[in-house]
Amino acid sequence: MTRSESYIPRYSYNSLINLVIKFPIIAYIVGFFEDFVIATMKTGPIPKHIALIMDGNRTYAKNHRLPLKEGHFAGANALVKVLEVCYKSGIEHVTIFAFSLENFNRSKEEVNTLFGLLRDKLKMISENEESYARFNKVRIRIIGNRSFIPNDILKDLEYIEQVTTERSTKKCLNVCFPYTARDEITYSIKSIVEKRSNGEIQSRDDINASMIEDNFYFGPDIPPLDILVRTSGHTRLSDFMLWQCNSGCTIEFPDVLWPDFGFFCIMSILFKWSYYRTIQLEEEAIQGNAPEVKEPIPPVLLNELPAPPPLVSVAQR
Repeated sequence: MTRSESYIPRYSYNSLINLVIKFPIIAYIVGFFEDFVIATMKTGPIPKHIALIMDGNRTYAKNHRLPLKEGHFAGANALVKVLEVCYKSGIEHVTIFAFSLENFNRSKEEVNTLFGLLRDKLKMISENEESYARFNKVRIRIIGNRSFIPNDILKDLEYIEQVTTERSTKKCLNVCFPYTARDEITYSIKSIVEKRSNGEIQSRDDINASMIEDNFYFGPDIPPLDILVRTSGHTRLSDFMLWQCNSGCTIEFPDVLWPDFGFFCIMSILFKWSYYRTIQLEEEAIQGNAPEVKEPIPPVLLNELPAPPPLVSVAQR
């Protein structure tokens, strides 16, 4: 059997759809259908913040017998489509896991490819007034430990942040690059210790969970995380936003490689979240009570307790 006979290309469902919708009339019909689905979904609750772990680019390239960088290119194209759907749906914040600190263990060639690809894609969607981010008023923020980013790439990324800063918009793309949750928590603690030493924090009793969150890379002005999605079917979070997804957050693990993660994949997750959120709101309305917010109970200090009563024996007469 020859090599050509043994190779059977694996065409994904999403790639076949992309091939078909290149025809103008079909593209128009598909676009109309997508807008109708989004408009229907917007009649219910809409999440404000969704995070994406875009896993599966390497496997996609392997399955399609493509160079590794082509898998990352396909993943970048899928991201643009997902962002468009999210912002059309009314989602204000989209956070993507673009590069983990653990990824530095990969080959230098792949690391350089990822760095360059991220910079080029962000420049493409923000380099002029007609580009996607600036036309749609999407603010791009780099979230992570910038000390690991090469100076030439960091300069370009900071320029992208600057030109996409639009105070009148609520749309924001948070690019975690490079990032891990443990590093973010460590960064927050170091910042708080420094502020305490400088006198910005008067008492250690002022340090609480809210202060730790305010000193994250994300900063204080970000809504709580509603949905976290990791593609490719792997059921792990890989040290991504561990603090933010501890409660009130829906976690989804679709068994789809990221380059194949398209319109129907993201909409099914949004519809599911909206459905269960609607049920939750209806139950709260039936009960007639707003969600109860419990005040934190301060710790009891033994030296502040009142003195015990005098010792009395029941045997005394």
